[in-house]
Formats: sequence, C-alpha cells, structure tokens
Amino acid sequence: MELNSQKLRRLAPECDPLRIGTGWRPEDLEKPQIMIESTFGDSHPGSGHLDRLVEAVREGVREAGGFGARYFCTDICDGESQGTDGINYSLASREMIANMIEIHAGATPFDAGVYLASCDKGMPANLMGLARANIPSVVVPGGTMKAGPDLLTLEQLGMYSARYQRGEIDEEKLAWAKQNACPGCGACSFIGTASTMQIMAEALGLALPGSALLPADSPDLLIYAKRAGAAAVAMAETPGMRPSDLITAESFENAILVHAAVSGSTNCLLHLPAIAHEFGIEITGDTFDRLHRNARYLLDIRPAGRWPAECFYYAGGVPAIMEEIRDSLHLDVMTVTGRTLGENLDELRGNGFYERCRGWLSEFNDRYGLSLSREDIIRPYERPLGTDGSIAVLKGNLAPEGAVIKHTACPKEMFHAVLRARPFDSEEECLDAVLKHRVQKGDAVFIRYEGPKGSGMPEMFYTSEAISSDAELGRSIALITDGRFSGASTGPVIGHCSPEAADGGPIALVEEGDLIEIDIPARRLAIVGICGERKTPEEIDAVLEERRARFCPRAPKYQKGVLALFARLAASPMKGAYLTYGNEKEQKDDINSENQGKGKE
Repeated sequence: MELNSQKLRRLAPECDPLRIGTGWRPEDLEKPQIMIESTFGDSHPGSGHLDRLVEAVREGVREAGGFGARYFCTDICDGESQGTDGINYSLASREMIANMIEIHAGATPFDAGVYLASCDKGMPANLMGLARANIPSVVVPGGTMKAGPDLLTLEQLGMYSARYQRGEIDEEKLAWAKQNACPGCGACSFIGTASTMQIMAEALGLALPGSALLPADSPDLLIYAKRAGAAAVAMAETPGMRPSDLITAESFENAILVHAAVSGSTNCLLHLPAIAHEFGIEITGDTFDRLHRNARYLLDIRPAGRWPAECFYYAGGVPAIMEEIRDSLHLDVMTVTGRTLGENLDELRGNGFYERCRGWLSEFNDRYGLSLSREDIIRPYERPLGTDGSIAVLKGNLAPEGAVIKHTACPKEMFHAVLRARPFDSEEECLDAVLKHRVQKGDAVFIRYEGPKGSGMPEMFYTSEAISSDAELGRSIALITDGRFSGASTGPVIGHCSPEAADGGPIALVEEGDLIEIDIPARRLAIVGICGERKTPEEIDAVLEERRARFCPRAPKYQKGVLALFARLAASPMKGAYLTYGNEKEQKDDINSENQGKGKE
C-alpha cells in the first residue's frame, strides 16, 4: 500500500526542500510521516507538560521507522478565566482547535496522527479534529495532577472562595488553599470535564488500554506516549485503521456506560454528541438518559466521591471500570490496538497491568497514612454507590429539548420539589443576590441568556458553589440555566436548558413567582403555576403563548469576532453546541433533494 505522504511528494515538488529546510533529513522523507498534534503551551497545568510527552511520542515514532512532525494548538483554562467574560471563550475554543487540527492535517497530508491533550476543551477538540482528519490516529491522554496537602484539590477552591466572601474564613486560609490546590501538572484532580474526557478517549477505543488519567508525573505515562508513537506507525501501514473504520454507535454506547459508572461531568453531554456528529453518528441527551437508567455508579472519586483523581489509576483505571460493567458493554468493537475491546481487557489481566496499579496504590497509602483498597475507590458491581447512573435529562414545558442534572451530586431533598421562580439575566446579577442573601429557601434561581447563542455558554461555577456551600440554600433551592456547569459543580444545579433564552426558549419566558416543578425520577422540569398559584397544563400553555407574543429577542451580546461567529452558528446545548455552518434544516433539505435527483437519474 502506498502511503499518503509519498503521493503528496509527487504532487508538490516544493515539499521535499521545505521539509529539509525545517530539519528533516533526506532519508526521513521516505518514512511514514506522523503528525503529532498537541495542546502544549504555558496556558495551564493541563498542557504545560505535554512537550515531554510529545518527545516520547517522537521517540516511539522514530524507533518504529517513522518520522514525527510536531503541531500545536494550545487550549485555554476555564479555571483561569472563571468569573470573568474570558470564560465565554471556553466552549468556542473547542471548535477553533478542531478547525486548526483539520487545517493542519488537510493542508499537508500525513500517514497517521498522535493527539495529546488533557483538559476540558482540548481533549474533545482533538477527538473532533481526528475524526475530520480521518487518518489512523492514537490519543495520548495527558494525565492528572496529584492532590496537594491534606488531599486538597482544585474543585474545593470555589467552596473556600464562597466561605471567604461570607466571612467564614480569613484571607490567610483562602491564600493557603490557592497556593496548594495545584501542586503540579496534569488535569485537575477530580472527575471534572478534563478527567471525564480523558476517560472517554480510552472508552471509545481511541487511546491505548490503561492510558487514561495516570498521574502526569508517572513514568508509565511516558511509556504509553512512546508506545502510541510506535502504534501510529504500525497503523499507518495497516489498512482499515482510520477512526471512521473503528468508531461505531456501539463505541459511543460503551463510552456512555463508562460515563455513568464514573459519574462523569455533565459537559460530556456537550462533547460526546459533538464528537459523534463528526463521525456522522447521532448521540443525544436521550441516549445518555436511556443508558444511565439502571446503570451502576461505581467510582468514589471527587467531586461526587471522597478521593482525588490520581486514585482512579491506582485502582485500575478505565479497564477496571470496564471489567465491572463488562456484561453491559459491546466487547466486539474495534480499537486502536487492532484488537477488540474484549481482547484488550483479556490481555490486561495477564500482562501485569493491575499489579503495577496496586503498587502505585500502596505508595499513595504510605504517602498519606491511609489503607485504601481497590474496592474503596472502584466499588464492585454488586456494591455500587448508585444504581441509576449519574445524570438525568429532564424535559417539560420549561425545557422541551431537555436539561441536564448530575443527580449523584444533588441532595435527595431536591429530587422532588416545587419552587418559586427567581429569574436573572446574567450570572453576575444572580451571584450577587445569592451572596447577599436575597435568595431564599424554596426559590428556583434562573440564570438565562448564558447559552451558546447568548454568551458562548460559560460555566455558572461560582454561583453553583455559593449555593452548594451554603448549608441551608444547598438543600432548599435549585439553580437552572441555559448555560453549563463546571465538572466540579455539585448541588441542585440544572444546566443546558434547551431551547436557550436567546433562541426564545421557554426559559426566557419565566417570570418572578412562577411555580417550577422538579421531579428527577420522572425526568420532569416544568412550569406548573403562575404568581404562586397552581394552574392546569392548558392554563400554563395559554400564559406562555401570551408571554411569547410579547417577547422581544435581545440583541446579540457579541457583534464581531469569534463569539459572534459562535453565537450565529452554534447548535442547541442538548445537541452539543457544535458549529452548524448555517441552517441545518436547509442543509438536510438540500441533501434530500440531491438524493431524490440521483434516484430519478
């Protein structure tokens, strides 16, 4: 089989001299050419260490007889931009990184790719980008940072900040938390969006078995990176190893079942549908809800559990989770190893993987004076933490397309509730009201116009932390938004409410004093009363129609630049907020017309 890169050399005579000028040797030009794409940069701990992994990949490529070329597109950090308008760029950055990967791979064809990322948008962006490039591809997850003193991890900082603003702790205690929450590189040490998406990369079969969420300073991570480089060379020379050859709807179902077992971030409901969309596969909130129902939730890792994320690997990582839910998985799906998922799991049982993990757990126990066992971290299937997955998709007249709640992080008191609506049109207004106690028990606090078209769909992190860290409010009110939440968020928080307010969704029509019903077991989110009085569904519909007739759409918040483009083209939150590049209905109609024309011919 002729390699893609060799075809390019014949078509573009300038290619050889330009690559020689870059530092390639003439003999390198004949080798399988591997694009090594990473989010390396000094932007945050999740990407600051990836250069070491890139060099390990290059070494693996070189030893396997290939040549590796480094490409970079750095991601930004939600944590560093949290609480400012900078957070509005976060979700849009996913699309831009995916676009750059498409450009890198499309402008200068390669024979295979290795993709390295750690964090919230960088990892899903690379998964979207590799689907577009569609050359044989291996993902290297960048790992997790270790916990700080007293097992301090970054998701606790929102709680410290809220307590400081309420006068419960002094500035010295807050400064201690800030200076110790991130002791090194890697994704934040909890099952937030970054950790979740690393796990998803392996669960989809796009990363080497056992490679997700190792401690970032682990020598094992460098070994996996080197192996990934060698694997990419082998895949380049093997037919049928493109992502489109490997990934199926069943691959995504496996990933969602793992998501349920680890109590993954709600942001995964944005990212997996967007990644699936690139493969031409439809994954919706309903898919998540169907697979989470009756699924076992097994992982005792923060923010829903007790331990930092490094413990996930010490307990056996993704393979150990998959072994516990093995009977529910599609074991015949193909992976980047060239073998099925079932074959990969069988091999790990005999190659010393779990023994190495136990050794790391022993070191962790010695470091902190603990005596944790694997079962303390990943519960056996027979003794789960929960039996209904970890998220629910709620629907009703308030969210006809759906809204998302992580019920494993929600107080049981809020599983059934009727609350009074307190709508706010920005997070800043709402956070001020919460911190100054203008929000009372029994309120349903709304933050709207924060969806993709409203402001880029930022996280409502500080407001959710202010509520969940308040002993009284955290169990007696709910926060509902068309924005999203951090993977670290806990408490009675409901996001992705669709259609969003900027699209004229019912959330834009909510008024002070409306009665809002939340019923998580019934998957219901609805307006059930007006001005504090219960009404029939027909009466509610009539009121909403009257309000809709008076509704005036707000002018877009951003009139130029990336966020204006994102607002104009983003799909709804429950579809994944990917860029639609115009009216999707018109595109489908055009495709249908073309197909009908072909049929007549």
